[in-house]
Amino acid sequence: MIFGQGKTPDQIKQITKTILDTSGKVVVTRAEPAAYEAVIEWVPDALYDPIARVITAISEPNQNPVSGLTVVCAGTSDLPVAMEAILTAEVMGCEVNRIFDVGVAGIHRLFDKLDEIQNSRAIVAVAGMEGALPSVIGGLVNCPIIAVPTSIGYGASFGGIAALLAMLNSCAPGITVVNIDNGFGAGYSAANIVLANNNK
Repeated sequence: MIFGQGKTPDQIKQITKTILDTSGKVVVTRAEPAAYEAVIEWVPDALYDPIARVITAISEPNQNPVSGLTVVCAGTSDLPVAMEAILTAEVMGCEVNRIFDVGVAGIHRLFDKLDEIQNSRAIVAVAGMEGALPSVIGGLVNCPIIAVPTSIGYGASFGGIAALLAMLNSCAPGITVVNIDNGFGAGYSAANIVLANNNK
């Protein structure tokens, strides 16, 4: 994994090639288009997601991805963080079920997807504003939930601190919380849970 923010395109290009040659897969987060243009000079098969601002590359794509991971996103404003989690988990070998725009302000949308959510082996729940989505999901499922607060919201959300504190204070069981906007950390953790369970 490479945290791209603050690095030059040339630095990202060189680090990407080094990691890919060593491990066969790489994820670059917080990457700008200029970094991607530099990377594809040496890694022409690399992909770029402009919403997540993530570069991914895999030497040998996994032919049998492991299912059971669901990423649930409260609102479309939270999509960049959700996509970062998804792309990370996919590079690690997971098939990710995507459920977007099911925030608690229109909770019927969440209930419409309840069967899919309850069939998950691990869930990443991404939400800003008051950060209620992971708590609601936590009362409906019996699998691990990785909660991701985002920096989306009006002034009193304090750049995601309100959502972070709400998730940390959830009374729903099975919730683990990562840092604000840390889609990578959530995707990595959830993928490890699913992959470990698959090997049992």
